[in-house]
Amino acid sequence: MKKLLLSTLMAGALALGANAQSDYNKWSIEVNGGFNKPMAPITPGFLSPSLNLGHADLGVRYMFNEKFGTKLDFGFGSFSEAGDTSSPAFSTNYWRANLQGVANLGRIMNFETFSNRIGLLGHFGAGLGQVNPQDGPAAFDDNVYNFIAGFTGQVKLSERIALNADISTIINGRQDVTFDGHSSITRTSNNGYYGANGVWWTGTLGLSFYLGKQSTHADWYIAADKYATKEELANQIGEIKDMLKDSDGDGVPDYLDKEPNTPAGARVDSHGRTLDSDGDGIPDHLDKCPFAPGPASNDGCPVEEVKEVDYFKKAINEGYVNVYFAFDSAKPLGYSASSVNYVANFLKRNPGVSVEIKGYADELGPEDYNMKLSERRAKSVHDLLVAAGIDASRLSYKGYGEDTSVDKKSADARQLARRTSFEVK
Repeated sequence: MKKLLLSTLMAGALALGANAQSDYNKWSIEVNGGFNKPMAPITPGFLSPSLNLGHADLGVRYMFNEKFGTKLDFGFGSFSEAGDTSSPAFSTNYWRANLQGVANLGRIMNFETFSNRIGLLGHFGAGLGQVNPQDGPAAFDDNVYNFIAGFTGQVKLSERIALNADISTIINGRQDVTFDGHSSITRTSNNGYYGANGVWWTGTLGLSFYLGKQSTHADWYIAADKYATKEELANQIGEIKDMLKDSDGDGVPDYLDKEPNTPAGARVDSHGRTLDSDGDGIPDHLDKCPFAPGPASNDGCPVEEVKEVDYFKKAINEGYVNVYFAFDSAKPLGYSASSVNYVANFLKRNPGVSVEIKGYADELGPEDYNMKLSERRAKSVHDLLVAAGIDASRLSYKGYGEDTSVDKKSADARQLARRTSFEVK
């Protein structure tokens, strides 16, 4: 049985060790030997030494990642009496085979922050075993199941070998004979064998031999740092700066620029290509009318008669020329005088045009009062235009009261409401 288990463990390690594909090796073979101590059950009067040299185990371990794994191990040895004359002589052989889960506590608790050569594993599992007393009235092969748990300290000797120091506790179940072999364990009348009734422990020293093609094993693997060093950060910044370099100064970095020699001042698209918005063959930065096609002889502007009155009507009728007033006042604010002058000059150049002057007020105060105020404002602008030399027959005015299109809670909006506008007839 022992030879079969040993052969299985060795074959599994050698056959599967080459299959691990990762940044680190996952397989290891572990060989350990040392002391054992049976605690109970022992026949009264029989004693075992505190440290009985007589245990060995062999295991194969596989790590799923750098923190967790599993192992299959086989342990064997013998118990004997204490070295003095205080106990009758006895000799009991045993073996056990266990499948265990393994936790790399060194990586979990970040041992690497103070040492990268010291580790700690925790393990727990279950398996089968046998207790074989060599003498005594109860000597027979006693088959048991067992649970095992322990801790393994590690010292890294090289990338292929580590020194182990392990302490494990084993609990046997359904054990029918004492560890000394001189007493049977009585079964209960109804429940069959006793449950987990045998307790012993082992303390061993040994070696782990790491298998695989990678440079390190999962026990000692440390993932790449989450944060770059100052030197790495400086290099990365330098690379970014080079990537964002804009040789022709068009606002598009070289790595995206499909026209790397754009003329200075040219408007470009997202790929750095010179824009010609109106498609007239003249780039926008040279086109005086970039959104209206025209010949190069006219600097890219269309050749047509431009009627001043058409543009004036558009500007006036869409509310771009206004005269503004202070609160509760019919006297135009000083900065609005240019609007009156502009309207007067235009009327002089276009004698066939007439204008209506429209007065407005904000929503503060009584509505009937605001209606009269808006009319006084329209009348004051009418008088200014007449004083500027415009015939009154070409002018009309009317008060439209409150402008409700603006937010009356806003002081700026109310200022926009206190105005006169113009409409070309």
